[in-house]
Amino acid sequence: MRKVIKASVVLTMNKAAEIYKPGYVVVDGNRIVEVGKGEPKLGPDDELVDFTGKLLMPGLINAHAHTPMVLTRGMCEGVSLFTMDGFLNTLRRFEKYADSDMAAMTSPCNLAEMIRMGTTCFADQYFYADRIFKATDEAGLRGLICYGIVELGDEEARKRETARCEAFLEMCQRHPFIRGWVGPHAFFVDNSLDLIEIEKNLAKKYNTGFHIHFATSNEENDYCMAHYNKSAVTMMKELGILEVPILAAHAITVSEEDMETMKGFPFTPVMAPTSSMKSGFPAAPVKAYRDHGINVALGTDNLCSSSADMFGEMATGAKLVIHREHDVKAITAFDMVKMATIDGAKAIMMEDQLGSLENGKLADMIALDLSDPGWVPFCGQDYYTQLVYWVSGMSVTDSMVNGRFLMRDRKLLTIDYGKVASDVEKATAELKRRMGE
Repeated sequence: MRKVIKASVVLTMNKAAEIYKPGYVVVDGNRIVEVGKGEPKLGPDDELVDFTGKLLMPGLINAHAHTPMVLTRGMCEGVSLFTMDGFLNTLRRFEKYADSDMAAMTSPCNLAEMIRMGTTCFADQYFYADRIFKATDEAGLRGLICYGIVELGDEEARKRETARCEAFLEMCQRHPFIRGWVGPHAFFVDNSLDLIEIEKNLAKKYNTGFHIHFATSNEENDYCMAHYNKSAVTMMKELGILEVPILAAHAITVSEEDMETMKGFPFTPVMAPTSSMKSGFPAAPVKAYRDHGINVALGTDNLCSSSADMFGEMATGAKLVIHREHDVKAITAFDMVKMATIDGAKAIMMEDQLGSLENGKLADMIALDLSDPGWVPFCGQDYYTQLVYWVSGMSVTDSMVNGRFLMRDRKLLTIDYGKVASDVEKATAELKRRMGE
């Protein structure tokens, strides 16, 4: 049975940026088969989904997340997680006492908050990828789950983690809406050249990509200049890393010379604006990237530093870019919505499948309540501006992934939020007990 979804506004995010008022989208199975303006024509077996009073748009793509880290929400105040000190003495300290069971208990809470606030696809980079995979499968979200690897020169860790990573990639090959990528935490500083070569071969073997942290400060550059007298980006090119699709979280300290090098490759910086601010670091040079023709996506990073609300990240990101450049035209609201939809799809090599409402694409979409505060006045207003600056993820009422509703009328259908929130409380209490607090 086809679903015929009619809405007061359909924001397509297609190349022509068409907006239909009113409009409709027809879904057959997990695919969009028709998008149009006006009233739809119903076949005898069609199911009408009436979203009158709502705006229908592509689901948001969160290009950088650490799903289980809701475990430590509120426990990293006054610490910059972008510094090696903050990473080793805060996050790694917590992680020393955490385990895979905690990841299994906490991931569903983050996934529930993503669904509630309009994310339909996310890229995760963390440990315990198998537990995140299971939670994502049960929630019905589309996931790009990247097997996180931190080596720090330990040969045994290298052998163990690369074997487990390959087994994970093999498992993901058979899933309809979850994909596996390789997740080196950071090249050079905690992933050695030997490991990088293995990771590159794995990515090519499984036709997948890398999800890394890159250039949050100048650590990679300093290391590469000291050891090879070359910038980190130049080293990545010479090692063949840039030939593999890369999600590069943060990417703050990249020179324009290095931008020239990377622009011909499938390299996507991922701006995580709230996380940067919370850690006391500057905004990524988004305008410079875009001026060089480099695709830029948007992410929330960990829930120690931000929320799961990608609409909030759009607002913060836009203001940070403008503030950094001292130029009110440095980025538009439309640009920010693109970063969270079609540009995010391009970042994960799925722009032909996701990121816009078009015939043949996968049926991932969300609806927002036009009666919520922030939408009026409708006369002459720009929907992109309203989405970025005036509404939040709490306006999302319905969420569909792969043709299946995960939320209807603000009611989660695949996750019991009360239960998963209780699980987070239990896991956090156990973590604190283990740490002797």
